[in-house]
Amino acid sequence: MTSDVSADARAGSSAAPKVGVLTLAAMVVGSMIGGGIFTLPSNFGGATGVLGALIAWTVAGLGMLMLAFVFQSLAMRRPDLDNGIYVYAQAGFGPYAGFNAAWGYWASNVVGNVFFMVFAMASIGEFVPGLGDGSTLFAVLLASVGVWTFHVLISRGIRQAAVVNRIVTIAKLLPIVVFIVLALVSFDAGTFGDNFWGGRSHTLGSLFDQVTDTMLVTTFVFLGIEGASVYSRLAQRREDVGRATLLGFVSTLALFASVTLVSYGVLPQRELAAADQPSMGAVLESVVGSWGATFISIGVIISVLGAYLAWTLLNAEVLFMPARTDVMPRFLGRENASGTPIAALITTTVSVQLFLLLVLVVEDALDFMLDLDTALTLVPYLLAAAYAVKLALTREGFGPEEEKVRRKELAVALLACLYSVFLLYAAGPKYLLLGCIIYAPGAILYVVARREQRQRIFTPPEAVGCVILSLLAMLGIVLIGNGTFSL
Repeated sequence: MTSDVSADARAGSSAAPKVGVLTLAAMVVGSMIGGGIFTLPSNFGGATGVLGALIAWTVAGLGMLMLAFVFQSLAMRRPDLDNGIYVYAQAGFGPYAGFNAAWGYWASNVVGNVFFMVFAMASIGEFVPGLGDGSTLFAVLLASVGVWTFHVLISRGIRQAAVVNRIVTIAKLLPIVVFIVLALVSFDAGTFGDNFWGGRSHTLGSLFDQVTDTMLVTTFVFLGIEGASVYSRLAQRREDVGRATLLGFVSTLALFASVTLVSYGVLPQRELAAADQPSMGAVLESVVGSWGATFISIGVIISVLGAYLAWTLLNAEVLFMPARTDVMPRFLGRENASGTPIAALITTTVSVQLFLLLVLVVEDALDFMLDLDTALTLVPYLLAAAYAVKLALTREGFGPEEEKVRRKELAVALLACLYSVFLLYAAGPKYLLLGCIIYAPGAILYVVARREQRQRIFTPPEAVGCVILSLLAMLGIVLIGNGTFSL
């Protein structure tokens, strides 16, 4: 079945129309800009000032660019591995690592979809009383209706049409560009200067803490960067891929940094930190009046609901393809009459619904889901970067004449690994243990899949890894139960 899928994909790729650098760059931008950008003023205002923001975006930009190059390199060195991000972990470190990469990537997308729904409800709350910040009982009930409505549409074979993509892209970019222009017109150098140090002591230790506090936010807005390598099949020329990736990435980074920095020139940091989400609306409202918040809220609603549809389609595939390649249990590979991976879709929808119920008991639903989503994604990213290091060290996929290229790709992969490890540090023990609580139960599905294949379940190192993961998960449950970690 794997070879058939790959053959179909290759056939489709050859028939696909070829595009140039600018079109490829636009695809990269569209894949990375989502709801997270609308939260940046408050998230940064609560963490740091202007100097910390500049350093944070520099670090995040370089780190995520290294990861983007890693995915490009892997796509070139191992073009046979075309079933998703999990295959890099599986090829490099065995089936249990591959399973955890698939499971963690899927779980992160589930949490991300909950973020989209909560954010949509918070934005609709601009017009409908009772929704609050998206975590009220009414908001969760309305979000649940939306979740199952999308489920029915997708299960019937509905796919995101080109016109929907265009609407969603405009909804993302138009409010952002308008916001930046109007904020620049009202930019106050004095306010910007007052926000420069972030209201904290002027020490390197304080600055490091400020930058660390922003890392999960900056990573969240870049999630989806691994999708850039998918577009290589559409390029008119192979060299266009690298140019488009750099152009699209730099453009996206410029938008993220611009939204953050111009906000410091409009409102004092304490007001940015206290702004309700979408905080971009609060900043624009202070500039042009109430219509600014309404304008941003409408853009957010269209953008995040469109993103929810796209990521739900993707997340069903994240379970479906591993099931077809024997990494997940076979039942997740079932399709309905419409060709929809129905078992994977049901599993995804039910999981989103369960996490929506969690929204009722967490303190800050949006920030909680944002941080947890990012923490879950870091493991698949780290494993992919580590596999790129392994390929470079073993010289697999490199010709004798490519020694200079190999050294360059090794350096990039090592930097991507270091950045991923730093992000795990920045996530802190709370979100790392919460991640373990989500990762550990996945072993049940792994055992089922291995037994279906009548293969050995764990190698000794894998068994040790599973035990450690389970112990950390139990520790997390205990710390949450006794109040050491609050949700």
